[in-house]
Amino acid sequence: MGLFKKLFHRKKNRQEPELISGDWNEVTYDRQDYQIDNREQRQEYVKGCMEQIAEASKELENLQFEYNMVTSYLKDIEEIEALSEEDAAELKDCARKIDNLERQQTGYEERKNRMDEETFRELERMEDEFEEGYEKLTEAEEYQDLVKRDLRKLDGERQAYYYRRSELRRIIADTKSMTIVCTVAVILCILILFVLQFGFRMDTKLGYLAAAAVGAIAITIIFIKHNDSIKELSQVENGINRIISLQNTVKIRYVNNTHLLEYLYFKYNVSSAAELGKNWKRYVKEKEERHNYQIAVRELDECHKELVEILRFHKIMDPMIWLHQVPALIDKKEMVEVRHSLIIRRQSLRKRMDYNKEVIAGKAQAEVKDLVDTYPEYAKEILEIVGQYEQNFS
Repeated sequence: MGLFKKLFHRKKNRQEPELISGDWNEVTYDRQDYQIDNREQRQEYVKGCMEQIAEASKELENLQFEYNMVTSYLKDIEEIEALSEEDAAELKDCARKIDNLERQQTGYEERKNRMDEETFRELERMEDEFEEGYEKLTEAEEYQDLVKRDLRKLDGERQAYYYRRSELRRIIADTKSMTIVCTVAVILCILILFVLQFGFRMDTKLGYLAAAAVGAIAITIIFIKHNDSIKELSQVENGINRIISLQNTVKIRYVNNTHLLEYLYFKYNVSSAAELGKNWKRYVKEKEERHNYQIAVRELDECHKELVEILRFHKIMDPMIWLHQVPALIDKKEMVEVRHSLIIRRQSLRKRMDYNKEVIAGKAQAEVKDLVDTYPEYAKEILEIVGQYEQNFS
């Protein structure tokens, strides 16, 4: 089935990605309270599964772009490490010239209230995406708070429904017992009146009428209470189904947004959007001052150009990024640190990709397959819904 088949394809013996602890991260499929034989509820359940698959597919497309970019940086490192001794020496000589010129600026660097070099270079690498990243991080934090409130609210409503369902089941059981008690009581009254009538020759007509009237009224009241409880129980169970469906959708968004926040915090090396905004203001001021200083440093500029030309000559995909990673071109330990950082970023992206592919989409697909296997009489209808979603998604 095209894209959905690719999405559902899973490698053997592959472990599910580890998620954040908590019930909100668990996507549950509980159709116990669903009436699958009901066409409306059946279609609603299948559409819910397919919507989760579609959302996972969209998330995978977004993740794939950044994953490819990080992979490209790692390939550049492999190309640099694969250079011949002569080419590597030329590259290192140029890198050392740049490093020496930068060290000559120590007086400038040691001024008070200066931003440290590592932080400045880190922010400089992210300059093109900084505004977008700050906006994305701010929105993600606000959305996280909103999702948490929604989950707490849904949890509270779900517990209230469970409590009410328990009460209704107890009332239904009590009304059944009360019906039996009333029936037995009426029969006993009639027997007693019968004994009084024929054993003691008493007039018990009014007694019969009273017993019948009281019994009829009591049983009628009990019946109404019993019937109302059954109707309300059905409504409560439908409410539970709706809440479970909403919780599944919100839980998926919560997990994806939490992973996004973790990735952005690591990527920008901050603990909040406020800290990122503060760093950005410091960076803008620092950049302006450094720009004025570097106007006079023509030699450094020429060396930069030389380094870029060397890297381009050796087919490095993004040579400009290495202007800010000169120590890594000189010291293998620094290169290892750069590689390690990129690998961690790629692992974080892969973790999120695996979660969407294997946990969200995989479970949803398994649930649809199980539904088809369990209810073969509805298989054609279910597959038609799946086909419609695949067509719309494509």
